[in-house]
Amino acid sequence: MDLAELIGLRPVPCGGLLVALTRRCPLSCAHCSTQSSMTATERPDPRQLLRFVGSFGPDDRPDVVLLTGGEPLLLPGLAARLAMTARAAGSRVALLSGMFFARDGGVPDRIMRTVETLDHFSASLDAHHEREVPRAQMLRALRTVLDAGVPVSIHLTGTGADDPYLADAVADVDRTFGGRVPLLVNEIRPLGRAARLVPATPPGPDGTQAAPCTLAAWPVVAFDGTVAACCNQWTVDRRPVPAHLRLGHIADDDWATVRSRSLGSPVLRMLRTVGPRRLHARHGTTPAPAGYCGSCHALADRPDVLAGAARDAGGRVGEVLDRLGAEQQLAAGPAALVRRMGCARYAHLVEAPVPQRSRR
Repeated sequence: MDLAELIGLRPVPCGGLLVALTRRCPLSCAHCSTQSSMTATERPDPRQLLRFVGSFGPDDRPDVVLLTGGEPLLLPGLAARLAMTARAAGSRVALLSGMFFARDGGVPDRIMRTVETLDHFSASLDAHHEREVPRAQMLRALRTVLDAGVPVSIHLTGTGADDPYLADAVADVDRTFGGRVPLLVNEIRPLGRAARLVPATPPGPDGTQAAPCTLAAWPVVAFDGTVAACCNQWTVDRRPVPAHLRLGHIADDDWATVRSRSLGSPVLRMLRTVGPRRLHARHGTTPAPAGYCGSCHALADRPDVLAGAARDAGGRVGEVLDRLGAEQQLAAGPAALVRRMGCARYAHLVEAPVPQRSRR
């Protein structure tokens, strides 16, 4: 599975599942959106997590499972068991790592055994990571993974399209791999520790135009086992999760239940199709709060808007709206999604021009 395919599936409702294995991380990056550290203790119960992933069936499973953290490779045994369990049901598995193990350019055997169970391996790269894991060593370790036949990508983060760091890193990756490694380039958002580094985002669309929320497509297993409908870190960390964004808990629910709740929710259908501010503009009796995500969270206290969503997207009509919205975004392709959600200047890099060698 290459990066373009993974990103291309992002708008598909329940096409993927995000799993935060742990909030612990050996790195101390100043921009960390999850505020991860080695002193963090939050993590889903492994038995509950394995049971939840074990509830996948050949005809009822996410296409992709993405293991994240914190640093998921602090738990290589659990990551491997989850990967093998998911793949047995037909899901493909990707993992995003901060590459803490690569300070000497190598990949320890225990890590490599886990990596070889994956369908895709992604490495984080940014100026903050480089202070703890030198870029040259990280790229050397990444080549080892690529040469083992596991497709790889780099998640590169900077301060914006004109950040010279991004231009330098992109050129370095191209020289090192000759176009074989795709990149997902993002900009630092004001979440977690990064809230001290960058200003708050502007309010976003005013509601006169549809602005679909791709973040509400894939359920996410949060650090405490709660399953949320949105992967925005503000939602993942907020307790209680707003009722319209809570899909359950891995202690009580299986994948079929979570999937049914996500696909059957009129408000989630409308969020994925037109976005929260359009919902407020169409059905609200008072102005929407500032901010795209803020206006979504506020829906929990806006019964008039929720009732309007139920009228617009209940039943078969809502299913069709949801499907057509996803199909439209799929047809636009992964680069179009990155132009909207990531760093537009580098969106084309999500598709590597030269196919990677893979044993799969």
